[in-house]
Amino acid sequence: MRIHVTDIQDGDQLSHDIFNHYGLHVLSKGTRLYKNEISRLLQHQIDQVEILDRTLVLPSGEAVSPVNRTLESTVNPKWLPTVQPIYENAVKRFEKLFESAIEDGIVQEAEVTEIMQPLLDNLQLERDVVSMLLLLNTEDDYTYQHSVQVGMLAYYLATWLDHSSEDAALIGKAGFLHDIGKSKISADILNKPGKLTEEEFEEVKRHTLYGHEIILGSFQEKDLAIGALQHHERIDGSGYPHGLKGEEIHPISKIIAVVDIYSAMISARVYQKERDLLFVLKELYRLSFSEIDPVTTHTFIKHMIPNFIGKRVRLNNERFGIIVMTHPTEFFRPLIQIDDEFVDLTIDRHYEIEHVYL
Repeated sequence: MRIHVTDIQDGDQLSHDIFNHYGLHVLSKGTRLYKNEISRLLQHQIDQVEILDRTLVLPSGEAVSPVNRTLESTVNPKWLPTVQPIYENAVKRFEKLFESAIEDGIVQEAEVTEIMQPLLDNLQLERDVVSMLLLLNTEDDYTYQHSVQVGMLAYYLATWLDHSSEDAALIGKAGFLHDIGKSKISADILNKPGKLTEEEFEEVKRHTLYGHEIILGSFQEKDLAIGALQHHERIDGSGYPHGLKGEEIHPISKIIAVVDIYSAMISARVYQKERDLLFVLKELYRLSFSEIDPVTTHTFIKHMIPNFIGKRVRLNNERFGIIVMTHPTEFFRPLIQIDDEFVDLTIDRHYEIEHVYL
């Protein structure tokens, strides 16, 4: 059965090998098509594919469509049973790491590696980091979850920026440790639901200096400490603790700054509710013209946006649709399918996405 790429349903199976216009092999016969595969087809400008018949017959004689199976896998993603206990264990162990930093003023390198390595080993199981972090995120233990999330996202972003696997692991670890200095900040200040006083905010800002000191005293690899020191620096000089500008900020710190903001904005903390994901990415995009590194930020957004393919959205005219294709430069104006109609937001510019359902 020959169909257009925009008509593919999750679980459709290719009946033939797929080659692009230059003869390069893209996907093999028998491949199951999900959002990652659809995104790959779109990237190679392939608009039609041959798929096997969608109706399958189980041994019981029941006819089942891939759509029904997909709904089940969406509610219970295949990676969740593997990744969730590793993630939760990392959060719990990071709390103990904080306690060690409070008591001893250092953290053990072996302990950090034992916490991080299982996460890094299993990150390859699921590229949809949008859904992954939201499903794993809870309202409990914000500081510890945030540190684990920043480590995971820093690793991803480093790979997207073409860092080697070894460097990406180092950057992920730097992200993991970026807030370790908060172990020296009073919990009453960290968890205060209201606005901080000027004195309290000055104390919170010192977590960058405290973290730098703890990491320098704990590790031989000094680049791990730079992320803790500089992740609140801003390229326009408005950040802290030293008001660095532009190239004065280390590349590792530029990576951690982007994912630190993203993780903080998607999390449900005591003083805020989590924001709509598209709003968060738009805010990062806005900041990329003033405060955070544009190349790093746009790389992050470019790789996060394709994860929205297949997600349901609500437009500003109260209509609902599905994202079927993202745009390589106009990140927030994808192609939307509404029933049998396709709406290209790069053309129909009076339409905006108001909410993404995950």
